[in-house]
Amino acid sequence: MGVGDMSGLRFGYGTNGFGNHRLPEALRVIADLGYDGVALTLDVGHLDPFAPGLARHTGEVAALLDRLGLGVVIETGARYLLDPWHKHSPTFMHDDPARRLDYLRRAVDVGAELGAEAVSFWAGVAPPDVPDPWQRLVRGCAGIVEYAAARGVTLGFEPEPGMLVEDLAGWHRLHADLGGPAGFGLTLDIGHCRCLEPLPVPDCVTAAGPHLVNVQIDDMRRGVHEHLEFGDGEIDFPPVLAALTATGYRGLVAVELPRHSHAAPAIAARSIDFLRKAAG
Repeated sequence: MGVGDMSGLRFGYGTNGFGNHRLPEALRVIADLGYDGVALTLDVGHLDPFAPGLARHTGEVAALLDRLGLGVVIETGARYLLDPWHKHSPTFMHDDPARRLDYLRRAVDVGAELGAEAVSFWAGVAPPDVPDPWQRLVRGCAGIVEYAAARGVTLGFEPEPGMLVEDLAGWHRLHADLGGPAGFGLTLDIGHCRCLEPLPVPDCVTAAGPHLVNVQIDDMRRGVHEHLEFGDGEIDFPPVLAALTATGYRGLVAVELPRHSHAAPAIAARSIDFLRKAAG
């Protein structure tokens, strides 16, 4: 089981990188490798929030997480869960966002039952010819902020390259337009900082520090939104992890490799070894 790191950082692994495993088996592998937690994407094969028996399945997952000593954050990046034809659709910016709102409400409910440290979500890509995408996004986010607050669940909003909110500046704008709610935090993907932020990656971490509730970690190259194994991109990780430690962040730092399920156990093993060394 995970026991933390000398730096104080707590490393996790994303279940979207274990897409060919049953969820209980994925959780056991992640725990056996020494991770401290898991970033659980609610999806068709992993605690499908629309499948029958959700309450029972959630209870089983809660019990297993407890036995394995794993912390958990909830991720909502399922590709085709809501629409079998269109990736990540609908969003809050579509004419009918009801399915997205339903998904996020269910994610909050699951997060509350699991004692999740955060429930993470993002804006999505604005459909063509929508006259007011920003207003629609703010309106949708306000609804889920209210829902989560009533259940004591912390939200982490993730800037995502290519989406309506793709960088830290966009997160700050959205946070302000929502009125600065206390339960609306920031999910930061370290790779995204290298991909498109103007500041060096450690400086991005420092700037984001006061708002962090969830961190994803992966390697990446400038201008290319492709999640890479550590060492395959351009990020120098020891200064990044030092900056993260300096912020006082104590949430999960979860490996985000959603296209690496074909070799998940080996890649997860390499990843935890790399992170431990990089954290010193």
